[in-house]
Amino acid sequence: MSEAVSLLEALAEILSNGVLAWGLAACGVAQLSKLLIELVVHRRWRPAVLVETGGMPSSHSALMTGTTAALGWELGFGDPLFALAAVLSFIVLYDASGVRRAAGLTAQRVNGLPDGLWDVRPLAGDPAAAPVLRPLKENLGHTRPEVLIGSLMGPLVALPGLALLGSPWQIAQQAGWLPLG
Repeated sequence: MSEAVSLLEALAEILSNGVLAWGLAACGVAQLSKLLIELVVHRRWRPAVLVETGGMPSSHSALMTGTTAALGWELGFGDPLFALAAVLSFIVLYDASGVRRAAGLTAQRVNGLPDGLWDVRPLAGDPAAAPVLRPLKENLGHTRPEVLIGSLMGPLVALPGLALLGSPWQIAQQAGWLPLG
C-alpha cells in the first residue's frame, strides 16, 4: 500500500512542477506549429512532421529556452540553477544550428553520390548477407532562423503559462478536478 501512495505522491510532484510542464508545453507548441506551417506554406497534410527532427521552428530550442525561462521565473534569475540551465540551452542551440545542421548537410551530399558507389558483394554467394544501404536522414539540424524562432517561442509559451496558470496540478485544482489542499 505504501508503494502505491509513494507513486501517487511522485505523480503529484511531477504534476506540480510547472517549470517542467511549461517547458514541455513550449516544445509541444513548436512541434504543432510545424504541422500548421506544413499546411499553410506547403499546402499539404503531413502529420509525420510532428515526430521529425529539423524544420521551422526548432522545438528543442523552445523546450530549452522555455524551461530555462520558467526556472528563472520560479527560482530567480540570479539562481545558480538558472545559470546552469542557460548554459545548457546555449549548448543545445549551438548544436542544433551547427553540429546537427552540418551532419544533415553531409548526409545530403552522401545521398547525392551516384547509385552503386558502395555496392558490397555478398559473402560466400549469399545474397541475404549483403547489407541494405538506405539513404541517410538529411533533416537533422536547424537553420539559425529556425533556432531563433524556437528559442523565442519557449519563453513566450512558458512564462505566461507559469505566471498566469501555474502547474498542471494547480490548474486541475482550480478547475475542480482535484480536491483543494
